[in-house]
Amino acid sequence: MTMTTRTLGTTSPLTVSALGLGCMGMSEFYGPRDEAGDTQTIHRSLDLGVTFLDTADMYGPFTNEQLVGKAIAGRRDEVQLATKFGNERTPDGARVGINGTPSYVRAACDASLQRLGVDHIDLYYQHRVDQTVPIEETVGAMKELVEAGKVRHLGLSEASAATIRKAAAVHPITALQTEYSLFTRDLEAEILPVLRELGIGLVPYSPLGRGILTGTISEGSLPAGDSRNSAYFPRLNGEGLRANLALVERVRELAEVKGCTPGQLALAWVLAQGSTDVAVAPIPGTKRVRYLEENAAAADLSLTEEDLAGLAAAVPPGAVVGDRYGDMSSIDA
Repeated sequence: MTMTTRTLGTTSPLTVSALGLGCMGMSEFYGPRDEAGDTQTIHRSLDLGVTFLDTADMYGPFTNEQLVGKAIAGRRDEVQLATKFGNERTPDGARVGINGTPSYVRAACDASLQRLGVDHIDLYYQHRVDQTVPIEETVGAMKELVEAGKVRHLGLSEASAATIRKAAAVHPITALQTEYSLFTRDLEAEILPVLRELGIGLVPYSPLGRGILTGTISEGSLPAGDSRNSAYFPRLNGEGLRANLALVERVRELAEVKGCTPGQLALAWVLAQGSTDVAVAPIPGTKRVRYLEENAAAADLSLTEEDLAGLAAAVPPGAVVGDRYGDMSSIDA
């Protein structure tokens, strides 16, 4: 396996590994922590050429940045390091709210740099849009971080088409991070055309539908303490889960014909959505080396027109039951 690269953005380009690694679940939301195992996974990721690492200050909170920083010490030059600000939390985990004020942007960046143990962040995202602060003010403060050398490239997460346009008028936006997979295609109608027009790359998170597209999730299979057991994820619970597992079975059947796992086929589909206009670099998350290796191998999987047509028939847009989140109020619309 040879990991290829993709270049996000045209005005402020950043070349990253075609497949990245989402580190969130190593510190929160998806069961118990295992720092030694997580560190091993990050090291193996770099060895495989999966060098685009994604974290955020809110994960843990704060501990995920510390974990990633320790793991990449001595190998910083290999890494395209992305982190995020905006979902403000206190050290005890309490959620304060979404904060996009310029003063918070500056303070959050300095704190992230310290936790990560680095002198610059390659890609700095606003994690969620603060509806109380004009996006021009937030991105204006982020621009100052670039000018100060603390940040190399700017990104947005879960931003609407209108917000993206306003932000890009202040400073070039290298990438939009948003949920995108066979199960989540909301952005295709309005957001993808704006990304093409403005030369902005796409970084899909949850490209495996929070794991359901791997074919390893069934009713009652998730461990205690896993946030996916909660009503916050309607697609993974109750009637939503039962209906969506039927869609996964269709993907599994196509994967068997292709000679790969359902997860690899789903990741290959996301990778295939990239074009000369919009580079796509998904960041599937995992805590385990064996799943990391399985995901990385998907980058070598080429899909034919027949494969793509089969997936389009198996999971048509709108077929998935349930919203992405039980509460969509923090998603910029």
